[in-house]
Amino acid sequence: MSIEVTKYAKEYNVKSYEADCHGFLRILTLMNILQDIACENADALGFGFVECHKHNLTWVGSNYLIKIKRLPQIDEHFIIETWPAAGKLWGAVRNFNIKDKEGNVIACASSQWVLIDYERRRPVALSKYFPEYHFLDERVMNEDFHKLPEIENPDFIKEFAVRFDDIDVNNHVNNAVYPVWASESTDSKYRMSHLPTEIELNFKKEALFGEKIRVETKQNQAESMHIIRDEKSGDELAKCLIKWREITSEPSASELCAD
Repeated sequence: MSIEVTKYAKEYNVKSYEADCHGFLRILTLMNILQDIACENADALGFGFVECHKHNLTWVGSNYLIKIKRLPQIDEHFIIETWPAAGKLWGAVRNFNIKDKEGNVIACASSQWVLIDYERRRPVALSKYFPEYHFLDERVMNEDFHKLPEIENPDFIKEFAVRFDDIDVNNHVNNAVYPVWASESTDSKYRMSHLPTEIELNFKKEALFGEKIRVETKQNQAESMHIIRDEKSGDELAKCLIKWREITSEPSASELCAD
């Protein structure tokens, strides 16, 4: 039996505690709501957390590419739609569109997920456990995931401790935390005056509760590049590239995402 995939949509609004000091949706909240609607859609399709848990499986994000024309603001209602856009041997590519109440695309995202045997810590084929899915062959952007560059002579180095609130049901740091670590590692005056227009994440290794994290940052006026490492071993956990614009400047008029 094969299953047809359609778009799944949900309305959100920016609550006061989900907004930053300028009134824009926090990066952490943006990442969390992408995971929220992805989980709901996966549940509806029959390969969500509960069903995966029955087989000792879990989904692990390996890549994100997020393009932002503008971020929703406090009390603003917006809609996110998502769908599995492509099947992979070990998982799937999931896309997202974020639209304002008039239906205009204000941000979009593409993410890549790997299905993991939780006990063996090895990827497994989706087809081994679940029915065949006819993925919706529609992409929000033409770009694929990039291999992010190394950093020589970082401008900043900042350390973080993995808190209990940073870990999720898989007992490792949730994906939403990594871009927060990255953005918090830029120059403080720069961060207060800029908003992200693009976030790209490459995940490599999990971080666990109680570990110390080191973020190495290279920054110029338009973007910041970050390598996130285990402070003790020096192992690379993730890379993150963020492109920025000044809060006082207008968003780019160019179409970043397919509408």
